[in-house]
Parts: sequence; C-alpha cells; structure tokens
Amino acid sequence: MRKRQVVLRRQEPSEGSTTSSLTVRTVRYAECQKNHAASIGGYAVDGCREFMASGEEGTAAALTCAACNCHRNDHRREVEVDVGNERP
Repeated sequence: MRKRQVVLRRQEPSEGSTTSSLTVRTVRYAECQKNHAASIGGYAVDGCREFMASGEEGTAAALTCAACNCHRNDHRREVEVDVGNERP
C-alpha cells in the first residue's frame, strides 16, 4: 500500500523570520470494517488487516482492496498530522 502525503497549509515567513511552517498529513487505511454477514442477519468481518490497492494510484482499481475486494471506504481510516518547520 502506498502512503499519501498532502500539504495542508504553508505559511510564508514573516518579516525577520527565516522559517516557514509546513503541515503534512499521512493517510493510511487499516482493517476492513464491512459487515459481510449482514444479508443473512449475522455479523462477521473478513479479517483483512490492511487496505492494499488493486491498481495504480489514479485509476479506479486503486479504490478496491486486493485482499477482500471491498471499497477503500470500508476500511478504517488513520490520519497522522506532522507539523514541522521548513528551512530555505
């Protein structure tokens, strides 16, 4: 699975400052949360522990899990936010 990094906000340095603030968000999709037994009145998940894209980023197949064949939205989303300083 590929990790995605998105720049959320970038502040230009103010007068007299030589650093700028950079916020980076890393999104990871964990175990599948889809209830596979809902149609028969039960509850069971498939045991898929991590989302693995079926295709390359930017294609429709990138939204389907190769392990359980579910959509990426059926997997628990974990977001990590890193705030750091960037020096020119």
